[in-house]
Amino acid sequence: MITGDAAYIKKINRSLILEKIIEEGMISRADISKATALTRATVSAQVADLVDEDLIIEAQLEHNSVGRKPIMLSLNAEAGYALGIDVDYGQISFTIADLLGKPVTEKIIEYKNLDYENVLQILIEQINLFNEEFNDNRYGIIGVVIAIHGLVGKDEKIHFVPRFQWRSVQLKEDLEKACKLNIHIENNANMSAFAERAYHHHETNSLLCATIYSGIGLGMIMDNEFFRGNDGFAGEIGHMIVVPHGRPCSCGNKGCWEQYASEIVFLENMKEERNLSSFTYGDLEKLINEGDQEILERLDNYIYYLSIGLNNMINMYNPDTIVLDGEILRLYPDSINKIEEHLTSSISHYRQLSISSFGKKSVTMGACAFAIKHFLDVPMLNLKYQEA
Repeated sequence: MITGDAAYIKKINRSLILEKIIEEGMISRADISKATALTRATVSAQVADLVDEDLIIEAQLEHNSVGRKPIMLSLNAEAGYALGIDVDYGQISFTIADLLGKPVTEKIIEYKNLDYENVLQILIEQINLFNEEFNDNRYGIIGVVIAIHGLVGKDEKIHFVPRFQWRSVQLKEDLEKACKLNIHIENNANMSAFAERAYHHHETNSLLCATIYSGIGLGMIMDNEFFRGNDGFAGEIGHMIVVPHGRPCSCGNKGCWEQYASEIVFLENMKEERNLSSFTYGDLEKLINEGDQEILERLDNYIYYLSIGLNNMINMYNPDTIVLDGEILRLYPDSINKIEEHLTSSISHYRQLSISSFGKKSVTMGACAFAIKHFLDVPMLNLKYQEA
């Protein structure tokens, strides 16, 4: 039983009501009362406050049955905007979404200078531009969540980004001084995992999401909360050693998993082997479609090393749902079955293994959803994914 003062109980009740309205899309006061076990008087009082705050809207449901037409409640998606940002190696992706997580606009900026000050200035300029553009409603931009491909502590300080060689940078503090908005710093894999949970996998409380583009990170959601570890650094699964004395890694070790199973390493290796100036996903797709035997052998080897790490993940966490976020797996036919052929241990147990349908958008979509969760102060979001 939840106990506490009146303000705390009111806050809990408000969260329950908002969560149910978002989950159902449209729902009456009476049905909220039934679903949450709150009294009708409590529901009515909370709804009145939420209507005054422009967070929910009322609409009369049209139907042909006899009797009073019910008043339906839904979240006012246009009351504010969330900004999700993915700071990846060589490009920064921005997504603006409404309060139901529907993308409104997207933008990608490519850059070559990895210095912290250069990236900081790009972020300041773009965040301030978005803040000026999206201020046509009551709340404007309700929050900014920035995903970093590296170690982010529970204090939201960036401790280390291997590919950038950033150490102990105060991005949150620097941006809040320059942008005057609520800024949150998160790990990119956590945001991918949150996107999967918020938009697609509503029924699971145990989800692992491995992002395998420019490195390998692991987002872990257990009982609808992130598993962060002691300092917040849990999930750096790409630096698990799978080949003792193997290829050197930017983290300082040798034989790390991401040196054998991250997509950027695969593409770079193919570029070097074929003596090309570049080797892209498009080039890979063309060779797969042509049935190039060498590339198919390389992909099978890639799947083998990817499966080694997955086997370790499954045995460590016994997850319900595993999502793999990578483009190569989407291009390579039957990749999930090929992976599962390697997961032969009688000890490994999981329910579902799938490829993310988001693509690289998973990070910014998860960041937008996370900003919305913070703003509405709800335990979890069950959203419906809609294209921009």
